[in-house]
Amino acid sequence: MSFQGVLWLACSLAFIAPGDAHARPSLAERLGYPAETRLLIVNGDDAGMCHTANVATIEALEGGLMTSATVMVPCPWFLEIARYAREHPTRDFGVHLCQTSEWQVYRWGPVAPREQVPNLIDPEGYFWHETPQVYARGNPQESYLEARAQVAKALAAGIDVTHLDSHMGVLQMNPAYLDKYLQLAVDFDLPLRMASQATFEAGNAPKVRSEFAARGIVFPDDFIWDDLADEPKDVKGYWMRKLAGLKPGVTELYIHAGQPTDELKAITHSWAVRTAEFEAFTRDPDVRAVVERAKIVRIGWRPLRDLQRKERSGTGK
Repeated sequence: MSFQGVLWLACSLAFIAPGDAHARPSLAERLGYPAETRLLIVNGDDAGMCHTANVATIEALEGGLMTSATVMVPCPWFLEIARYAREHPTRDFGVHLCQTSEWQVYRWGPVAPREQVPNLIDPEGYFWHETPQVYARGNPQESYLEARAQVAKALAAGIDVTHLDSHMGVLQMNPAYLDKYLQLAVDFDLPLRMASQATFEAGNAPKVRSEFAARGIVFPDDFIWDDLADEPKDVKGYWMRKLAGLKPGVTELYIHAGQPTDELKAITHSWAVRTAEFEAFTRDPDVRAVVERAKIVRIGWRPLRDLQRKERSGTGK
């Protein structure tokens, strides 16, 4: 994820003085844990994308290490995962906000009326394949309208939405779109996936996290983003190393749960990595042992959502 050249434009956001940031309790402490606790959110991205993703996500939530998942509302198998979420209200489900449709022959388009988001639609009638195409052909306001429609559809389907994140990072890697990402968090009073401070600093945007926090938005202290592409043949080893080196505080990592079905193989060339991630976080005793040895406490997004709403309403002050 690159933020090179990003200049944050939301200058109207409240300013946090450096001393205030140091005086505030850590996120772990605000959640009721000692500051040194290693808290981990294991999120399953792409729920609802296809039947195989749903089956794997459900198994990972029920018997594995996964603690939450984010749903792709525009996708063909949304209704199946929405029904599961509705029937299992204690499970944490967010919305994986979609602005792209990347696969070659398995595609999806907008939830919002097409006349409201014409620039998000490619000549074939679906979302654009890649993030740069959205930036070149679309516009932030249409992306905002589409994202709102997706969250509204998830809520109408009975999903108790716990958080938001952005498929392929569309709403997180451009300052104008990032502004809409913040607006969605405020609109629905939901916590967000956020890049780490180190990532923002590398992209010349060091104040983004503090500016979001100034609006009362809660997000994990750290985020392990997908640099797995550098080690695609050692999925298990990659994640064991990441878990063993987890920092104190709240960290989010995400995986794509899948099983080696004909459906998944026909959809994506990444089916083998998705299957390996599912196995590692659902059935592998070595990965579970690393979590236990490191005394990692697994949590979902619901505690962060509850904290945000309490603090923003003033009842937690």
